[in-house]
Amino acid sequence: MIISQLEIIEQGQLYLNTVSKKNYTQIVQPNFISSAGTHMRHIIDHYLAVMSGIENKLINYDLRMRGGQIELSPELAIAKLNEIANWIQGMSEDKLNQVITLATEVSVTNKNIQKLQTSVARELVFVGSHATHHYAMIAQITFAQKNALQATELPQDFGLAPATATFLRQCNEQSTDAKSKNKLLSVIN
Repeated sequence: MIISQLEIIEQGQLYLNTVSKKNYTQIVQPNFISSAGTHMRHIIDHYLAVMSGIENKLINYDLRMRGGQIELSPELAIAKLNEIANWIQGMSEDKLNQVITLATEVSVTNKNIQKLQTSVARELVFVGSHATHHYAMIAQITFAQKNALQATELPQDFGLAPATATFLRQCNEQSTDAKSKNKLLSVIN
């Protein structure tokens, strides 16, 4: 659990170490309504909600730092991700298994806040999956920027869900096995 969370954080750090401030803050219109920086801040907000939630005994993802400097500065986002990674590294098994209350709005038509019991580990699984989803959005923004000759290259697995990465590895292994089998058959024949 800890290692997988650190891998997710590392993806963000790698991106932030390569992106220009211009590309980080650019809103590629008309395809997108937010910048890569906005998505990164949103990812960070969710991790911070878990961190503060443990202290407050209540996780609330709806309390966010919308706007602000993290959306404008890859360096500040890196610093925050480093802080989050250090916090994750310090997690104990007891802390991961801690039961905690989650509060979240569940309606788009009226204010309806529901509270339920969860665990810190479950919420880390959620924020990791949530981060991956937003990395995929950042990848799309980057591809749009690349088409405009402004973007840097992203790692091939950036924004891929773990199950998708496994599926692609298996497809690649099957393809490699099939190629080897065909090559062997051509030598035999």
